[in-house]
Amino acid sequence: MNKIVDFSAKTILVTGATGFIGANLAKRLCEENPDAKIIGFDSINDYYDTHLKEYRLGQLSKLPNFEFVKGNLADKTVVNGLFEKYHPNIVVNLAAQAGVRYSIDHPDAYIESNLIGFYNILEACRHYQPEHLVYASSSSVYGGNKKIPFAVEDKVDNPVSLYAATKKSNELLAHAYSKLYNIPSTGLRFFTVYGPAGRPDMAYFGFTNKLIKGDTIEIYNFGNCKRDFTYIDDIVEGVMRVMAKAPEKKQGEDGLPLPPYKVYNIGNSNPENLLDFVQILQEELIRAKVLPDDYDFEAHKKLVPMQPGDVPITYADTSALENDFGFKPHTSLRDGLRKFAEWYKAYYG
Repeated sequence: MNKIVDFSAKTILVTGATGFIGANLAKRLCEENPDAKIIGFDSINDYYDTHLKEYRLGQLSKLPNFEFVKGNLADKTVVNGLFEKYHPNIVVNLAAQAGVRYSIDHPDAYIESNLIGFYNILEACRHYQPEHLVYASSSSVYGGNKKIPFAVEDKVDNPVSLYAATKKSNELLAHAYSKLYNIPSTGLRFFTVYGPAGRPDMAYFGFTNKLIKGDTIEIYNFGNCKRDFTYIDDIVEGVMRVMAKAPEKKQGEDGLPLPPYKVYNIGNSNPENLLDFVQILQEELIRAKVLPDDYDFEAHKKLVPMQPGDVPITYADTSALENDFGFKPHTSLRDGLRKFAEWYKAYYG
């Protein structure tokens, strides 16, 4: 594999390391940078099947330059201890309570992980001064934005879920810390990430689980939703390129630092209609022999109204990412779902 960026001799902290993006990032960092040290941190909570997290961790544990620390981001003493022991050069904060619908019934989990946990990371960065803090934001910050595609310059002051509000607050807190303490930080707004060993609460995975059991899948907004599905390898590549290039530290005219702060979208810039997405998914599940050739999809499909906290479309404008890093996600939905279906067949038999 061609190395895109060189992290030789760096110590990199990845929080949320047993999560979908975190595990894929840590794996690739370890494989491409054998003399870098990758510290994975995670609480392995049970928001979804912990067997999947253990599976991802099992793969990482085979890599000689990976070290795992179990702990809760909301525990300040633990986070400070992590920074004191490892003094990471680069911090990638991917630990968060994910999911829009879950936030309606379980708000406490979001405040603890996404606000208190993120504040603890910022405080540790203030005291230990890594070269770069990269953190996960989300396309959900765009809320009910009517202007498409969504550009990083757009106003994002109208979140439609608590999850989105916590992610927007991460961007605001990071900006304040960048300004006050000259911490180079970059926020990444991810758009509907999918792929092998992904999150079971995401539509493609949940639909597959239901179809196998013969349950009915519900397609929201009567199928009139579009999502900018972004394949995991494209997300990881984007994150790695961003990690290697921290925003520059500069002095303002007042002699105080200008905040070394950036935000980027990472999305496929190709929104797919949910009905088309379901069609491709079913074709690939049949191809991978996850479902039989004669499976009756119409009998297991139900069109239902929009859910609270959901939006009708997500669509990334990635021009800033392209201009600054020469990179644009490009994996087609069919290719990505094919890899997911093949993995699913292998993993669940």
